[in-house]
Amino acid sequence: MQYEALICEQKDSVALVRLNRPDKRNALSRLLRDEIVVCLGELESSEDVHAIVLTGAGPSFCAGFDLSEFQTSDMEEIFAHATSYHHKVYNCAKPIIAAVNGNAMAGGMDLAAMCDLRIAAVDAMFGQPQVKMGIAAAYDLMSSILPDPLARELCLTGRSMDAQEAVSVRFINEVVEPDQLLERAHEVAVTITGSGSAMKASFLQMQPDLFS
Repeated sequence: MQYEALICEQKDSVALVRLNRPDKRNALSRLLRDEIVVCLGELESSEDVHAIVLTGAGPSFCAGFDLSEFQTSDMEEIFAHATSYHHKVYNCAKPIIAAVNGNAMAGGMDLAAMCDLRIAAVDAMFGQPQVKMGIAAAYDLMSSILPDPLARELCLTGRSMDAQEAVSVRFINEVVEPDQLLERAHEVAVTITGSGSAMKASFLQMQPDLFS
């Protein structure tokens, strides 16, 4: 399927899904969220795809929700609409590796957190800066991965966390040079393609659904 805001390619049994709004730092517009839901649904049903690598086009992974939509739409309606997007990423039946190239802020950090593994470039940055604008941070999601004191700090202050801090607190699994990011993410994906889908299914039975 052709997408407007996504690029989806396949190599071996690994799908590479690239957020493709580089001029908007891959901000999560309604269209992009909807296309992510459709794309992951198609990859889940494909017998040829066993793992997924998710990254961003251009210098940013994802800047979070598209703030321009908050100026023209009701904020509560936007987040209500996003429920299916959050649910699909968090509960995808195929393992997802986030290849974080550059900034992953607000909903971009959430997107990385909802993936199963996170590999980041050395210049990646993470944070919940939306709290400075009165938009709630994803505390439940952050506290499911980060130590609670750090999750509270990030969600209350909106400060940023660089890749070295992120790997030291195990928010991300590995840090690599930017030119090695996609290759390394693909290598990790290949190592789990044999049994990843079955393992992910067992994880889903045990983990609480934060986005039900």
